[in-house]
Amino acid sequence: MPRKKKPPLSFVEEMAKLKAAGLKDNSPPNHPSDELDQLPSLEERLKIVFGIVKNKKRPATQMLFFVMYDIESNKVRRHVVKYLERQGCTRVQKSIFLADLPIAKYEQIKSDLAEVQACYDNEDSILVVPISTDYLKAMKVIGQTINVDVIIKTSNTLFF
Repeated sequence: MPRKKKPPLSFVEEMAKLKAAGLKDNSPPNHPSDELDQLPSLEERLKIVFGIVKNKKRPATQMLFFVMYDIESNKVRRHVVKYLERQGCTRVQKSIFLADLPIAKYEQIKSDLAEVQACYDNEDSILVVPISTDYLKAMKVIGQTINVDVIIKTSNTLFF
């Protein structure tokens, strides 16, 4: 008789299991400490950000928010990154994700991250920050030579 397949663990259950096994900061051999090599270029990430801003048909039930974290443990950080990506968040910096998701998903992410944060001793911080499209449009990129106007295709008209 074949064994019954166990249902997949939720993110919070997975992290509780990790805690029970003992959080050690040892990365598996030949495993990168973070998946930053796969991070798209800044220009590509900005196209995604401004694509959200330019979308005139954003449903009113969507919530635009940043998730920012400072997580010391590579293992915990890796799990949080994978979780956020599975939820539909877009990585815009090493430790910053942007999401345009239904309000229920926003609440779920906040709840899951709060539970995970509370399940182990740490000095970490996770910020979940709602943002309006107006503030996102006003974003400035400092430190890179990228023409944001070209990315968002802002057209200027001069009257004489």
